[in-house]
Amino acid sequence: MTYTPPPSFTTRPTLSGTFGMAASTHWLATATAQAVLERGGNAFDAAVAAGFVLHVVEPHLNGPGGDMVAIFHPADAAGPAVLMGQGPAPARASIDHCRAEGLDLVPGAGGLAAAVPGAVDAWLLLLRDHGTWELADVLAFAIGYARDGHPLLPSAAATIARVARLFADDWTTSADLWMPGGEPPKGGDVVRNPAYAAVLDGLVHASCAIRDDGPVGRAARIDAARHEWKTGIVAHEAAVFLATPHRHSDGGLHAGVITPDDFARFDAGYEDPITREFRGHTVAKAGAWTQGPALLQTLGMLDPLADDLLDPSQEAGAHTILEAQKLALADRDAWYGDTDVDLETLLSADYLAERRALIGDTASTEFRPGRISGRTPYRPELRVGAVRRAAGTGEPTVERSGRTRGDTCHLDVVDRWGNIISATPSGGWLQSSPTIPALGFCLGTRLQMTWLDAGHPASLTPGKRPRTTLTPTLVLKDGAPSFAIGSPGGDQQDQWQLLALLRMIVGGYTAQQAIDAPALHTTAMIDSFWPRMFVPAGAVVEDRLGDEVIGGLERRGHAVTRAGDWALGRLSAVGIDRAAGLLWAAANPRGMQGYAAGR
Repeated sequence: MTYTPPPSFTTRPTLSGTFGMAASTHWLATATAQAVLERGGNAFDAAVAAGFVLHVVEPHLNGPGGDMVAIFHPADAAGPAVLMGQGPAPARASIDHCRAEGLDLVPGAGGLAAAVPGAVDAWLLLLRDHGTWELADVLAFAIGYARDGHPLLPSAAATIARVARLFADDWTTSADLWMPGGEPPKGGDVVRNPAYAAVLDGLVHASCAIRDDGPVGRAARIDAARHEWKTGIVAHEAAVFLATPHRHSDGGLHAGVITPDDFARFDAGYEDPITREFRGHTVAKAGAWTQGPALLQTLGMLDPLADDLLDPSQEAGAHTILEAQKLALADRDAWYGDTDVDLETLLSADYLAERRALIGDTASTEFRPGRISGRTPYRPELRVGAVRRAAGTGEPTVERSGRTRGDTCHLDVVDRWGNIISATPSGGWLQSSPTIPALGFCLGTRLQMTWLDAGHPASLTPGKRPRTTLTPTLVLKDGAPSFAIGSPGGDQQDQWQLLALLRMIVGGYTAQQAIDAPALHTTAMIDSFWPRMFVPAGAVVEDRLGDEVIGGLERRGHAVTRAGDWALGRLSAVGIDRAAGLLWAAANPRGMQGYAAGR
């Protein structure tokens, strides 16, 4: 069988032009990025401005107390680079401390789960080294929305409503900010965050103390803002506020352990990406402190197979893709972490051939990590659960306890000079932990992705990064950037990106056709979010995949959950069509908030 032809209908066109393109999960971030491009900024100026706007307008999906991973390619560089904005565990965050608190998992909500915030320092580092604008001009957009207001997304209002009792009874500072009248706001209500506007004003004020002109002075001004973030009011207020015990998602009262010194010690940075060739393209991802290499493993398993087995719209293809993802994600859960990850073996042809041979005609129900000579894979106790209907739709799934999963945002930008970036900010959700009153935001809970057992690369260890789910992608063709793509969705981020990559590279779909096409994903892996459930043979599909394909998956033994027609995936992408001399952009129609813009 051949690959299913691209659909003739799309919800919107793939935009094209020659000047600059932006796409993100929120129209105000996209508009901000495009406004910066129109005023002469480059893709990195635009991305930073949009990133700070996302902190304000998607506070249930990311925040300044969270983290960020980006992959980018400057027009004048020999290759892509990873922007590392994932902070480590604080110095006092340890397995022994959590065990002494009566915990067997790091909680999914509350200050004890906070890694050192990394997003803000990463954005500022990118602006210093690759942008052209002054900090005050870049932050003006976010300051304006925080101080003057913006319409609250219905999904953000729904998130606040779900945790309203928690806010009212325990996290009263969050109620003060998000429920000032005592009741949850409604979608479309204009909301403001003057405290966060003041924090950003403080960064600008710190930068203005440097009077030198030229590039050296500009870099010094941004470094002054970075120093203020790490040593000023943010670090002090966060540490003091979270030192008081408060309710966590396990139901207990725990104090945070983060200190001002933890803020001061962290520096965002750059790393080389991990790459793999696939059907004439080079796919670049961040390292094994993210889940990114699992996408490369999946592509490596699928690459030699017939095209129809790479088609998510056919039964055999959907089954094969789900099974390959289970194997790659099992390796993620057994082997990935901040250090001591043997990616050379995990990405080798022989190893991937062994893994490919495990794909059968029926759905596997086991947790099956591969074996590396001389080493034993980590096998946590499997907490078997059932698929929840809302699981992993890309919008936040939040319970009254503050338990949260699958919420993130994303942005992509390309400019007329050929600079391109894909960035996935997340964490520090308004429902992560109590709002720090002087700051207008809370810290994130990324440490929930660590284990309270020693000996694993992702064990909770002071100074080490948790293995994050954030995983943007950059694709190159003949050594030059071709397109940037990414998605929110926790454990589903790379699963949904995989579908788009297969449809675009193998099936000949345009980006918008690939984004619009029916999505599916497996839940038969260890959930990265508390309480770390495992769903044997679980698969979630969009109903548009069709009864024939869905029925075929069920007959093969997949435990299928139908999520609705337009429920899975929030991809966006931008790219460069070098043959046509055009730039392009595409964005997700699901949820009615992702938009692309450009000219």
